[in-house]
Amino acid sequence: MDLTFASFSEISEAVKLKKVSAQEVAKHFQTRITTLNPTLNAFTTVNEEALKDAAATDVRIAKGEDVGPLAGVPFGIKEMLCTKNLKTTACSKILSNFVPPYDATVVARLKKSGVTVMGKLNQDEFAMGSSNETSYYGAVKNPWDVTRVPGGSSGGSAAAQSARLVAGAIGTDTGGSIRQPASFCGVVGVKPTYGRISRYGIIAFASSLDQAGPMVSSVKDAALTLEVISGHDPMDSTSSQKVVPAWSKNLSADMKGLKVGVIKEYLNSGVDADTEKTFNGALEALKKMGAEVVEVSVSMSEFAVPIYYLIATSEASSNLARYDGIRYGYRADFPSLSGVELENFYGKTRGEGFGSEVKRRIMLGTYCLSSGYYDAYYNKAGQVRRMLTEQYLAAFKSCDVILSPVTASPAFKVGELISDPLTMYLNDIFTTSTNLAGLPGMSVPFGLSSQGLPIGVQVTANHFDEQHMLNVGFALESVSPVKGSKPHVI
Repeated sequence: MDLTFASFSEISEAVKLKKVSAQEVAKHFQTRITTLNPTLNAFTTVNEEALKDAAATDVRIAKGEDVGPLAGVPFGIKEMLCTKNLKTTACSKILSNFVPPYDATVVARLKKSGVTVMGKLNQDEFAMGSSNETSYYGAVKNPWDVTRVPGGSSGGSAAAQSARLVAGAIGTDTGGSIRQPASFCGVVGVKPTYGRISRYGIIAFASSLDQAGPMVSSVKDAALTLEVISGHDPMDSTSSQKVVPAWSKNLSADMKGLKVGVIKEYLNSGVDADTEKTFNGALEALKKMGAEVVEVSVSMSEFAVPIYYLIATSEASSNLARYDGIRYGYRADFPSLSGVELENFYGKTRGEGFGSEVKRRIMLGTYCLSSGYYDAYYNKAGQVRRMLTEQYLAAFKSCDVILSPVTASPAFKVGELISDPLTMYLNDIFTTSTNLAGLPGMSVPFGLSSQGLPIGVQVTANHFDEQHMLNVGFALESVSPVKGSKPHVI
């Protein structure tokens, strides 16, 4: 078995049968991290206890204990998720030395399933960005071409998974932050239905939009991960009490009779030629497998990006108010606090602690929530969001899933868009609607650009209908022209 490219099932089965120890698996990936991370900058912190944790799994197996479905599988965790005794910073100076005393529910469930946590993965600061260039720890590089971005905000997760520094990774998605980097780096990325996965212990960006999910190398691995991390959590009142299905056992590539929706408003949305070719290729593949393509309308999708940036920044302004330099995190240096006004203390601490993109979004959100503007901006955006959701629900009455591009183009160059925030924001045109409506969505690799860069297609399903979404992803994966393609840095 080639550990570098082995699936979760292969690793877990081999570990349980003692064909390879969990410790040997961890050592293998630890070596890959040591060798390749200096080039990619995907890891911010390596877990020094990883081998010890893996050894504990081996001891439990020796005792005949049930070690879980993902025994010995090495995972990387995005910096947004709290990890007990392992630094968690959201890649911001303001949290640069924060070590949580507890695990996020997602992390706790992964550990319970037998996963070995290898460390923390780089991201855009507080998940605010589409290129992973706003991180306090520096930009992450795309393993397919190190002059290009890996996408964001979960760029470290995408790059680490693509280069197989880990067997699996966790990202978070507020407006496309799992699916866009998954597309840019040629991996499978899933954002489940809002409420399917607990947000407890995930550093909040925009609470009504944030959702964690897997960034892995296959649809089956994604389904297995979802089964482990999904389910109600009493620590998160927004988590759903719906039963978690056995998605991985019910995966099917049979597309006969399935109705695939295409949003007509997306048909002339200015995607580049390679992206359009990849999307059309995916549609044709599904047709050949027996699916029926139908046109649907979601006219409010035109307003998805502005709605998203009004709501997300407003919620960020509220959530990030807690970082004040008093309770925890970075504190600006003052010769003496005697006579220092509180406003000046906050201003200096937050001014130095937050990066420019985070400050931009806090200011925009604070303005949207301010007296006299709340009704005109935040409240109005919420009303339009409801209309958008209703249009999606109407569309799903005539189709099982919706297929679309993930982004308008493949990965762009490092530094190309960082000074043009508006163009960067418009990069989210195909992904933000899914978050606003709380729908599940995933990116599946299906093409390469003329420059050899990965391109994914996006599958979106109705609320809590992850099975249909995963099945379509599974079918596309089975016929993907880029199946087995590997990045240059590997």
